[in-house]
Amino acid sequence: MSHVQHTPTTEPAPWDPRRKEVSPAGPEVAAASADHAADATCGTGDDHGAVTASLGNRRPGSPRRGRRLVPAAEAASGQPQLTPTQRLLALDTWMKSGLPAGDYAPLVGVSKHTLYAWKARFEAEGPAGLMDRQRGRPTGSRLSEVTKRSILLMKEQHPDWGVERISALLERGPALSASPKAVRRVLAEAGYELEERPTVPHPDHVRFFERARANQLWQTDLFTFVLKRQNQRVYLVAFLDDHSRFIVSYGLHASQSAALVLEVFRAGIASYGTPDEVLTDNGTQYVTWRGTSRFRQECDQRGVRQIVATPRHPETLGKIERFWGTLWRECLETAVFADLGEARTRLGHFVDHYNFQRPHQGIDSLVPADRFFAAAPQVRRAIQERVAANALELARSGVPKAPFYLTGNVAGQAFTVHAEGETVILQKGQQRAAIALDPRPEPVLPEAASTTTAAPPPTAGVALPPVVAPPPPVVAPLPPVVALPSATAPAGVVASPWTGAVAPPPGGSALDRLHRLVGDAGGPATDAATVTEVRP
Repeated sequence: MSHVQHTPTTEPAPWDPRRKEVSPAGPEVAAASADHAADATCGTGDDHGAVTASLGNRRPGSPRRGRRLVPAAEAASGQPQLTPTQRLLALDTWMKSGLPAGDYAPLVGVSKHTLYAWKARFEAEGPAGLMDRQRGRPTGSRLSEVTKRSILLMKEQHPDWGVERISALLERGPALSASPKAVRRVLAEAGYELEERPTVPHPDHVRFFERARANQLWQTDLFTFVLKRQNQRVYLVAFLDDHSRFIVSYGLHASQSAALVLEVFRAGIASYGTPDEVLTDNGTQYVTWRGTSRFRQECDQRGVRQIVATPRHPETLGKIERFWGTLWRECLETAVFADLGEARTRLGHFVDHYNFQRPHQGIDSLVPADRFFAAAPQVRRAIQERVAANALELARSGVPKAPFYLTGNVAGQAFTVHAEGETVILQKGQQRAAIALDPRPEPVLPEAASTTTAAPPPTAGVALPPVVAPPPPVVAPLPPVVALPSATAPAGVVASPWTGAVAPPPGGSALDRLHRLVGDAGGPATDAATVTEVRP
């Protein structure tokens, strides 16, 4: 039988009408309590103490649960905590009274669940179970001391290691489990702090790609330069094998048309087979913004996949771009071509030198032919026998010219005549005169009839020596004109009426300067020479 005792108070707690409480006696008593509460609010002070006592089964003076506004001093103090001795005394009294936990707990100001917890802790640990304990989750790391010590040792020996690396090495080495967050917590407890350092953005790293065998991928691009003599811009297209850097075909023309690219592409396929892929840029010769370009149609017909590089990324075609730099530095920068035909032939010799004689550092100092013909060495030997030994000199300077040098003495003054390229230099002392020869063939003039002058009759009384005719001059035969040998590199040529020979611009010409220099002497002037006076 349970007994509920209500201790009267001199200062009853204020009643809150918003609080709804049910009396242990049942809903009828709760309804009556509500009626008494209404009477109490109306001013029936006699029943105020009884109504207050029936509003709940909590200990008088204990704080209500929930949230409310209280003074700061009261909020700081809170409910007083029982000491371990008081807990033991309350537990002993409860066990001796035989009251249910729900009836006894309000008497001591705790809940029945707290009584049950004290009882369980006392049965498990004895009086030590009723000692004060830290509430909530324990702070700090819950790793073992071995793991903590290992983390601190690794951080001391390697300050640049992060939590991710330490966690991975703990698992792989001593097989200690510690997540990166747990490692960070241990380091924070040891005094390590996170330091934010501004990072410097690094440039994008260079990416390399190379196909595994020849004829898997060709790279193609266009290059332009100016023929110095004609002051005419020409365009060069080439196809390069990605695996070996071997130039499979090239073509030189006065315009950058799609027809030139197609002819060069067909010439390379006819000589070395069809590639699997072709890498191009976004030039109009390869790509059109509407429809399908002629080059794409040609690739589709031959079963070749066209790969188009990203716009404004020339490094994608880095291998063919590197070849253009080599061609310019080693040949075109100093070479002078007579016309377009000679430029094509001499460029072919440079391609032969590049393919068969020039080591390439990008392929371990091999020549491109070493890689391209790795599976067919006999084909390489057959083609290399046709490559001129001096292919680079033929590309740079053309056919070597026979040397010319003449020296003599006229009226006690020494002079020399020698050739410098296409110019004949006449030097007397410190004075020089240059005669620029016209590369065009000289017109053949008919020989004039030889005239003989009769010797005057001898004067009487004067003995004259006999007139001896001078010997005819000995003219050495001119060396035969040596033509440039043909190159072995396949060239794509598109029929065009332009050959590179253009008419001289209007204005003062070399012939006018020649007439001004030799007109006073009455000497003949030809269209094949131009004389220019050069003073030191």
